[in-house]
Amino acid sequence: MSDATPPKGDPRQQTAGAGARLARNLVLYTLARLGLVVVITAAIVGIAQLVSVEIPLVVAALFALIIAMPLSLTVFKRMRARVNEDIAIVDAKRRQDKAQLRARLRGDDDSTGAAS
Repeated sequence: MSDATPPKGDPRQQTAGAGARLARNLVLYTLARLGLVVVITAAIVGIAQLVSVEIPLVVAALFALIIAMPLSLTVFKRMRARVNEDIAIVDAKRRQDKAQLRARLRGDDDSTGAAS
């Protein structure tokens, strides 16, 4: 079983590594998108040189950024889906912890055992 797919069993196991998995997947997705911008920038500059037109690197990078934004949504769809799943897991864990904390503060939670 790879680290990219969350385990189907115990929810505690599923959320245990979700934060680290989210960070890793988010970094990979960000690097992939930046790499796409670099590739498109190089293509714009290369094509411009082939047709003997001089385009400043900043202008080529801005055009590449505009092109890469919607293109990355389709090209990196699987990576984005993994990041979204990890965000959902981490958010659900955060909401659950918040609800447990509020219940303990109200004194409603008897499942924690005898308190000090």
